[in-house]
Amino acid sequence: MYDLLKGLRVVEGSAFVAAPTCGLYLAQMGAEVIRFDNIGGGPDFRRWPLSESGLSLYWEGLNKGKKSVAIDLSRPEGKEIAQRLAAAPGEDGGLFVTNFPAEGFLAYEALAKLRADLVCVRVMGWADGSQGMDYTINAALGLPQMTGHPDDERPVNHVLAAWDLLTGAYCAFAMVSALLARQRDGQGREVRVPLSDVGAATMANLGFMAEAQLTGRQRERMGNDLYGAFGRDFVTRDGQRLMLLCVTPRQWSKALEALGITREVASLEGEVGVSFATDEGLRFTHRDRLYPLFERAFAARTAGELTPALDAGGVTWGAYQPLEAALRDRRLYKDNPLFQDVRHPSGLTYPAPGAMGTIPQDERRPVIPAPRLGQHTDEVLAGLLGLPGAEIARLHDQGIVA
Repeated sequence: MYDLLKGLRVVEGSAFVAAPTCGLYLAQMGAEVIRFDNIGGGPDFRRWPLSESGLSLYWEGLNKGKKSVAIDLSRPEGKEIAQRLAAAPGEDGGLFVTNFPAEGFLAYEALAKLRADLVCVRVMGWADGSQGMDYTINAALGLPQMTGHPDDERPVNHVLAAWDLLTGAYCAFAMVSALLARQRDGQGREVRVPLSDVGAATMANLGFMAEAQLTGRQRERMGNDLYGAFGRDFVTRDGQRLMLLCVTPRQWSKALEALGITREVASLEGEVGVSFATDEGLRFTHRDRLYPLFERAFAARTAGELTPALDAGGVTWGAYQPLEAALRDRRLYKDNPLFQDVRHPSGLTYPAPGAMGTIPQDERRPVIPAPRLGQHTDEVLAGLLGLPGAEIARLHDQGIVA
């Protein structure tokens, strides 16, 4: 947690991954983020994985450092409170992130009537407003047909919600950008960020789109091969599976030295009339001839024998390990200052990350756990909307807030 955005107030009306991720990143940089949900929780409140007591580890992970307000959003008065929260006054407020539909009670036009300079960042599925989630957008982009091994035609959905996470990060960037613009021109804005556009643009930015358009077909699946360069997983004599990457000329030459196959590769170069050291694309083109040389060299050595030599040469490699082993990895979790032990709403204490970027000039503030659902309802209604105690009590009695 850092204080770069200290003083900013962001209201979040959201569910699932992308919009809550945007709010999480803003909170970790110091913004006050107030999330409102339906009484009893929204559609993501009990999403797996769950603790033994049935509370969502997912929800408490994506909502660290936020404040929580619980409202009955099915009733007109509840909807009005949500609108007033999104458009609440204050120079550093009027910032709203949501994945509610573009039409309806949280439409930008409705909120802008309450606050003309409102900045709203809206996560969408498809740009035309139709339903779309990470897995369905990913399927539409063709990536599941590129993922997996060549001898299996079944599509493979990756388990990481990549488009959600990219969209959430882009939304945080868009929010800060629109705020800076508002400070210059005083104008409010709605920024609509569909997962489909994030996915399509990313595929274009990485060359996937142009490649398919020029060749008339998408890239074939190739297992763990690194496209366009030399990289793949190999198994050592003691059964360790290592991912090896040789992108630069130095990485290539040092990998050959560590594996003891410099002369064999030179012989292959002479046979096919190329220099693998000067062109990473040639290593990819001739990978079927190179792989057997590397496979034999890996199979002749243990990981303990091989990895020090790879490290000494500055070669990039990584061991495949399950997440339970990664938890013991000092660089990832065990000794990583990014993580702090936190007691969460589930009652469990386990490490939680703060801001993913490190600022050497600033001190990290403690990680703040996610709130209990509705924990800050009274505080926010009184402090932000200025409702008197009697009015808040009435709202509770009528079941409009909780």
